[in-house]
Amino acid sequence: MIRLKDTKHQNTSSFLSSAIRIAEYYGFAPLDSLARKDAQQLRTMKERASKNATEILFTRREERPLASSARRISFLSRPLGETLLAWHITDGKERAGPPANALELHVIGSTSAIAEAILIITANAIAEEAGITGRILSINNIGSAESSNRFIRDVGTYLRKHIETISPTLRPRAATDPLGTLIALVERGHPATPRAPQAMEYLTEDERRRFWELLEYLEVFGLPYELSPHVLGSRDCWSHSLYQISSTDTETGSRIPIAFGGRYDPLAARFAAAPLSAATISIYCEVRGKSRPKRETPGIPSIYYAHLGPEARRRSLSVLEMLRQAGIPVYQGLHYERIGEQMAAARKAATPYILIMGHKEAVEGTVLVREVHTNSQEAIPVPELVNHLKRRRVGGWRQEALV
Repeated sequence: MIRLKDTKHQNTSSFLSSAIRIAEYYGFAPLDSLARKDAQQLRTMKERASKNATEILFTRREERPLASSARRISFLSRPLGETLLAWHITDGKERAGPPANALELHVIGSTSAIAEAILIITANAIAEEAGITGRILSINNIGSAESSNRFIRDVGTYLRKHIETISPTLRPRAATDPLGTLIALVERGHPATPRAPQAMEYLTEDERRRFWELLEYLEVFGLPYELSPHVLGSRDCWSHSLYQISSTDTETGSRIPIAFGGRYDPLAARFAAAPLSAATISIYCEVRGKSRPKRETPGIPSIYYAHLGPEARRRSLSVLEMLRQAGIPVYQGLHYERIGEQMAAARKAATPYILIMGHKEAVEGTVLVREVHTNSQEAIPVPELVNHLKRRRVGGWRQEALV
């Protein structure tokens, strides 16, 4: 949980307001603002969600509020193939420990590792903007249901071999919930946990390639990370990637978890009663003083940022963060797989300028700046992009009123 004394913010409201502003720069919209299914569909899904919620095995305290959010997300009306980015604030009542609010970020409908990359980089930007130093990103991967089943089976065997070293109050849980027991032992610093089975050892080749795709995004962006077998969660909730951001206590040197998330396809599909891809990250902040955030009315960017190809997509994350830090607003569609989808989104947004990074530009370290009205364009080196846009007065907020 983020302690406000470790940030530049005086109260919870100030922190959440800043965090929401950054999230909305990256394309996240309030969950409550997104369209929902019709009344009949909602009634059917609410009945199914209520029944399914009782069957979930939670192994972390952070998972209970996620179930509530996953239920709400299943109610959304999402066009076929469309990806939604949403933010939502929870009051932390279902979370143990001191009072805390959580800003949840969700990417719904994307199977690509870009979903997790956007979430991690947005959360990192929020923490950095707040002034939190000594951040540590820890990542694990539990694979598909088949991989995690093999992993949990061997965890159960391992715990039985070490049952005498486990607290008597925890021993009964080892038989029914070996993964939850292992998580509890990790939190307590049990000496047997370093030698316990590790989920990443059970990944298939396809799952390893998928995991490496996420790590490539982070490496190209320049965000340090560590592979940690101790970042775990319930297989009823999670699949594939799990991640945690921690800060370092300057007095004790210990780690303080401030954000946690991963891909929660199993939980999303449970409530949707159909396959549904979804990933999230929750950023926890202590409650102090005012807690109601002040949300700024977003303006209308005059630029759409488009990418073409996997290399351009990897390089684009750092370009977008550079533009954000420079205060240049843009629309972007990194979650889109094809350039045609992005051009359609740019036409719908009616932006007078489009920034394009293709494979050639990614290799050369440039971005094409295209003026839509004249269809003229020029290649600008990435380090010079911000000055170029400001010098030509490109990239401010448009004056049209929001519809």
